[in-house]
Amino acid sequence: SVLCLGDCQLQTSCRIQKCTTDFVSLTSYLNSALESFDLEFCKALRAYSACTYRNSKVCRGNLDYHSAVLGISDLMSQRNCSKDGPTSSTNPELTHDPCNYSSHTEARKHQGVEKTPPTTYLFCGLFGDPHLRTFKDHFQTCKVEGAWPLIDNNYLSVQVTNVPVVPGSSATATNKITIIFKSYQDCTDQKVYQAVTDDLPAAFVDGTTSGGDGNTKSLQIVEKVSGKYVEMHARYIGTTVYVRQLGHYLTLAIRMPQELVMAYEESQDLQLCVNGCPSSERIDDSGHLPLPVMGQLLPQSGAAHPRSVYTLETATTKCHEKMLVKDIYFYSCVFDLLTTGDANFTAAAHSALQDVEALHPRKEHWHIFPSGGGGGMGKDSKFSVGLGLVCLILVVFL
Repeated sequence: SVLCLGDCQLQTSCRIQKCTTDFVSLTSYLNSALESFDLEFCKALRAYSACTYRNSKVCRGNLDYHSAVLGISDLMSQRNCSKDGPTSSTNPELTHDPCNYSSHTEARKHQGVEKTPPTTYLFCGLFGDPHLRTFKDHFQTCKVEGAWPLIDNNYLSVQVTNVPVVPGSSATATNKITIIFKSYQDCTDQKVYQAVTDDLPAAFVDGTTSGGDGNTKSLQIVEKVSGKYVEMHARYIGTTVYVRQLGHYLTLAIRMPQELVMAYEESQDLQLCVNGCPSSERIDDSGHLPLPVMGQLLPQSGAAHPRSVYTLETATTKCHEKMLVKDIYFYSCVFDLLTTGDANFTAAAHSALQDVEALHPRKEHWHIFPSGGGGGMGKDSKFSVGLGLVCLILVVFL
């Protein structure tokens, strides 16, 4: 028997294996591409070091213990980790799923004394003629004819192809979307998804509907409406993508964590969702519809552009049937009807707003109003909006 006097603890065996297991668990979800990697790795190393120190007496003759001590010292030197500082929690109840992004964020909340801020999610959407809502909640209407990158970071690439809607007009709409989910650890191999007008598949190009382990499905395609609406859920990067076909054109909406959105090289700076459209491609003025009133501009004779079957009044009435709030989505709907005469653009604007409500994390930012205004717009404002839209249409057709 052993008699303990005062505050003492009886340790009967070396627990170095437990220290090592905890360290592996704490670092298994870390990604070296993220800015927080060194900070979190050093916190885990200090926790590992503290655990070995607590077991130093009972582990004196254990080779694994001495290897761990030397390994910790080498890693601290390589990563420039200070010996003093916050340590990661080694809560045995906490488990990490490396292929579940939300699991990563929950794990961080249990690490160290510093409070971990909640994950910030960003939204980007493209619809209509086309109208772009960037990750910064800037709203733009652009030409961007041909193939353009919406997103191009270390985890995901999204490219859209836009074609003219009306012959002779600057207005275009999306008829092809290519999405590449890049290979990520053991969670998924590279998966490519491609949709074109009248071919919106519920599978990746290789015929599969998921990536990664068949049980966890860290990446999955879900068909909501056959040939018209699919969702892609990438759990390993906390990302959701909606792709729809409305009429002859496609729309896209995406939600992605900010730290992953910003994980790209300098050469990847041409991303419409991140930096918006180049100024030379913009149809709108300062990110808002309508344009300021510039006087009455009439088409030159011989322009021979097909005319919309909608007047400003009938287009406004049509859009108001679907959207009661006269925000930028409502005015985009009016703009598209006057430009194309295609009623499917009403559904496109309406579904784009629904996608915002489903994916955008901040309800107070769902609606964007022209000229930075609020929801209440008086008659004068409405009249100015109407004239501005007419002027914008005429400018597009000139």
